[in-house]
Parts: sequence; structure tokens; C-alpha cells
Amino acid sequence: MEPMLCPSCKTNRTRFHFIEQHPKAVKLNPQTGEIEQEYTNESLEPFHLPYRGPSYRVQCGTCGLIEDAEMFVQHAKASQMR
Repeated sequence: MEPMLCPSCKTNRTRFHFIEQHPKAVKLNPQTGEIEQEYTNESLEPFHLPYRGPSYRVQCGTCGLIEDAEMFVQHAKASQMR
């Protein structure tokens, strides 16, 4: 882990929520919105790309901002350089 600083409230360096992301690939019925089919990464159809996002995101425990962890880390690094 690296030090973090919230880029929104600019004061929180200690209180965060780590939100794990568990993507689920599905095919929905366009009329009803019901799940018609679930996929694994090995069984995706040609026009269904695999999830490439982060495995977790971070929420500031003070103001509630949710971003990728790198945003909080980079803001902490930039504040140290000042």
C-alpha cells in the first residue's frame, strides 16, 4: 500500500473504503432486462469484451468520493512535492 489523499476533500489521508469489484458477464433480454445468459471469460461471444477495469476502487470515508486507487495515490504524491 502507498499513502493516499482524497483529491476531492483534500484533507482525508486515513479513512477509506476498499470496494472489491466482482464483474459478471451477462447477456440481457433487450425488452425485459432479464438475464438470458451468463458468461465466463473463456466463453465470451466475439462482440463481448472481457472486463478490463480495476479489481477494486476506493471510497473516501470523509466525503464519499469513489475513484480508482491510483487517483488517491497520485494526489498524495503531488501534495508531498509541494
